[in-house]
Amino acid sequence: MPAEQETLASPPQTPRTHRVEALFSHGRLVAIPRKEARREQLLVHLADTLFERERSYSEREVNEALLTVHEDCSALRRYLVVAGLLVRPRDGSSYRRGR
Repeated sequence: MPAEQETLASPPQTPRTHRVEALFSHGRLVAIPRKEARREQLLVHLADTLFERERSYSEREVNEALLTVHEDCSALRRYLVVAGLLVRPRDGSSYRRGR
């Protein structure tokens, strides 16, 4: 009976295959997910870990941060902007954390 109570009291475990960490190998993103929901999960993780709120970034700084995890920084930057996780003015002069 105590084992059953322990199971009920424990927080649900997310299988490794569903966690963002499963997309990385040795700190590098293996591939950008094609499925939109999975890609959104990755993008939120990248925004949270690579970019500070209330700080402006140049495009070069955004690219350098994204290059630490994947070579296609322009695709990741575009996905982050489309998702509203990074916002930029019309002139593209800077980037800030979005939602």
